[in-house]
Amino acid sequence: QVQLVESGGGLVQEGGSLRLSCAASGRTFNNYPMGWFRQAPGKEREFVAAMSWSSGSLYYGDFVAGRFTISRDNAKNTVYLQMNSLKPEDTAVYYCAASARGGQLSSRYLYDYWGQGTQVTVSS
Repeated sequence: QVQLVESGGGLVQEGGSLRLSCAASGRTFNNYPMGWFRQAPGKEREFVAAMSWSSGSLYYGDFVAGRFTISRDNAKNTVYLQMNSLKPEDTAVYYCAASARGGQLSSRYLYDYWGQGTQVTVSS
């Protein structure tokens, strides 16, 4: 089993930045593809970013447009999402996820483990 705990969310003004963290515990973390998703009220959970276990491949949702960066520190069992130039439409609960298998990293159905989520609110 893998346990994921997100942190770093909060209230920020439009144009500001936040860095989300996801601390993992349980089984070996290094070999798991990791992803970030978000869900706004009344909307489906949306792919934000993902990276392969080797960090050799990075994937981003189309809306990111160079504003977000996913990274991981295997020594700390932590994955990060640096978010810059935030917009009000980025307001959502952000979830960290881990997959125990390969596949389409942008699909939420690939992921076996999820954190509880952290709220990000961007004011205009």
